[in-house]
Amino acid sequence: MKTDIVLCGYDMITPLGEGLDDQWDAFAAGKSGIDRVGRFEVSDDYPVRVSGEVPAVDFSRYDFWSERNAANWFSPVIFHSMLVAQKALSHAGMTIDDDNAGRVGITFSSAIGGLDAMIKAESRLQEGLTPHPFTNPNGCLNLVGGKVSIHTGARGPIFSPVAACATGSASVATAAMLLQTGRADAVIAGACDFPVIPSLLASFASMNGAFQSRKTDDRSHDEPAKASRPFSVDRKGFVVSEGAAAILVATRGFADSNGLPVRAVIEGIGMTSDARHYVAPALPTITKCIEEAISDAGVRPRDIQAVNAHAASTGVGDATEVKALKAVFGDDFQLPVSANKSQIGHTMGASSAIELIMTSEGIRKSALLPTINHEPDPKLDIDVVSEGSRPMEHHRVLSNSFGFGGCNVCLVVGKGDV
Repeated sequence: MKTDIVLCGYDMITPLGEGLDDQWDAFAAGKSGIDRVGRFEVSDDYPVRVSGEVPAVDFSRYDFWSERNAANWFSPVIFHSMLVAQKALSHAGMTIDDDNAGRVGITFSSAIGGLDAMIKAESRLQEGLTPHPFTNPNGCLNLVGGKVSIHTGARGPIFSPVAACATGSASVATAAMLLQTGRADAVIAGACDFPVIPSLLASFASMNGAFQSRKTDDRSHDEPAKASRPFSVDRKGFVVSEGAAAILVATRGFADSNGLPVRAVIEGIGMTSDARHYVAPALPTITKCIEEAISDAGVRPRDIQAVNAHAASTGVGDATEVKALKAVFGDDFQLPVSANKSQIGHTMGASSAIELIMTSEGIRKSALLPTINHEPDPKLDIDVVSEGSRPMEHHRVLSNSFGFGGCNVCLVVGKGDV
């Protein structure tokens, strides 16, 4: 018998702000969190001009902050991960104590981790200085989840699944495996990335991934918010962004017996690897991933009512996703499609966790979020929700995530009880 996997609570930080309700309102209103790069000074010959950066958080308001902690745990992925995990537990009304700590797992990770810490260490070495003694702990991918565990007190199984842009969804899928095999009753899943770093942005540009148009006739030249434009005829790559998201995933039995809300249900999971190219998506395995998620949910394609697309805004990526959708749903595919990256850019590993949260909230609020900046591409021919937030009662959505290295995770998300 299949174990019901439910989402009890979640929270996130994105370029649209801090706080779940405020961010939903901003998404629904069609706002953008993308602007000119502000994390560092951009020279005239630097290739990237725009990014999605989270607003500054006053961490001194939270119990895990101290001057000593701030001095030692200086990579932003650490405190932001701890914060969203704490907020997700609060959103669920979940308390971790000695009685349940051993049954609460962690599958929290990052696609990039504390790369900034390693870059700082290299700079110090160049100056003849010794790296900070906490450099390696800040830079280790598994310490993102480790710090979440230390902060929350969760003592169950802990993994740091890394699947590039699909890391957040992979964290939820891994959580489901722990729950279905009886290794845990609840899992704090999620992801956090802060990749707005000079060398990283330039590297994404050099591989023709990151948006880098500097032409005066590009519609984002004077309005950076128009740079991220999934499924548009003039899409030119993803906007590199920052973000973090945490989700409390549990069995329905645990949620019910502990009085936790069931905000959404993970009905089906698909996971495949392209086994072909390090960045270019593969149509057969992406199609298979979507099919697996729908089959795992025990439903048929016609039972899916909307799609929250990966839609990174790359030419080949968006086109391949549309081809995969048509391969599964038919050439006349016309389900409404939303692309959250149009509003916040690509938050790397955190993107799929953020999009899962917005998918769940959309089901709860009977609304499909808009895809802003959309200029139809006649070669794609799909129903992009571009007119603004679309009121629509629905109860089952396909959420797609595809990462570098051919890491594909698709989730079928169903309606919860609240």
